[in-house]
Amino acid sequence: MAKRTIVYLPGDGIGKNVLKEAIRVLNAAGFEADYVHADIGWEFWCQEGNPLPQRTLDLIEKHKIALFGAITSKPKDAAAAELSPALQNQGLVYSSPIVGLRQHFNLDICMRPCRSYKGNPLNFIRRGAGSSIEEPEVDVVIFRQNTEGLYGGVEWSNPPDKVYEALMTHPKFVKNFSQTPREELSVSTRIFTKKATERILRAAFEHARNYGYKSVTVCEKPNVIRETSGMMYKMAQQIQQSDYPEIELWNTNIDAQMMWLTKNPEDYGVIVAGNMFGDIVSDGFAGLIGGLGFACSAQFNPDSGIGVFEPTHGSAPKYADYPVSIVNPIAMIESACLMLDFIDENTLAARIRKAVAEVIAEGKVRTYDMLKMPGRPDVVGKGAASTTQMADAIIAKLK
Repeated sequence: MAKRTIVYLPGDGIGKNVLKEAIRVLNAAGFEADYVHADIGWEFWCQEGNPLPQRTLDLIEKHKIALFGAITSKPKDAAAAELSPALQNQGLVYSSPIVGLRQHFNLDICMRPCRSYKGNPLNFIRRGAGSSIEEPEVDVVIFRQNTEGLYGGVEWSNPPDKVYEALMTHPKFVKNFSQTPREELSVSTRIFTKKATERILRAAFEHARNYGYKSVTVCEKPNVIRETSGMMYKMAQQIQQSDYPEIELWNTNIDAQMMWLTKNPEDYGVIVAGNMFGDIVSDGFAGLIGGLGFACSAQFNPDSGIGVFEPTHGSAPKYADYPVSIVNPIAMIESACLMLDFIDENTLAARIRKAVAEVIAEGKVRTYDMLKMPGRPDVVGKGAASTTQMADAIIAKLK
């Protein structure tokens, strides 16, 4: 395969640390690529009033594939306060650059695998019969609709006339909110389209078929959010019956699912949900496999071939300034493996995952989270592996 160019998006905080180590692992595995740095994140918001400059979009448009570290996001007022003085009071409003990437390139399919590694001391355990302790194997893949729903960004405070007039046509709004002063109202929409809903459902069913999962679970709330959640489940029924009859279709409410995931997580295979509920349930399952240090993600548009691959953890800025980086790089390394899968470098991805599994099973090299230590600068001196040492151990297994 021809040598690729990968857009390198370190972002903020620990994103810079973990992405650097993931590239070292890719190199050690024999993946040949050129990496082109692109600007994204808090620094560019503060200096330019735009955390996602056009030059970065142009690079991703050209090269298609990006590895992304992490991003810092702050509430509206806090973000405005950190703008450079020259940009103050110009009406600039911070918007998450990762959300901007998803919407600009229509990266509407988000895949978040949550698989437990044998030997990980952070794996979920439960009490079995009598006094026995069970450690169920978790192998769940969450498909999250990535561009619509509550994260679509269609929101208002003190809604303008046309919006308020439209809201007043709904009898429940009239009954429950018409007496509230308009300036005291904030409104966020939850918009689902049939086209995007069908795409995420079909992606989930195809993954289940291709990788041997017995079920697809729609995790929404159709008994309350009847129009949007109801539409997704109805479409799932139609798609399953017509095209995937061999795959079971399950239906869970998001609240009940968060209870059941600690009762019987081994029962679930592929889960599909809208933007908010997909975000919630994927973090829930990530907790069962060791937390955000093990939680990876892929977001992509199958039509354009554009994909962005990132861990689901944040930028954790307090850790970024430690003299020695202590954070767990496995989520970023796993995200790089998802990138390899996406570009049909499956053999390399399998080699890296095998090396990660061997390091975890061996148990000699563990980051502070795996040792259940507080995230303090002195943990390396107390036996925890640094970010670099964990990557070194994985590279040693590759060799």
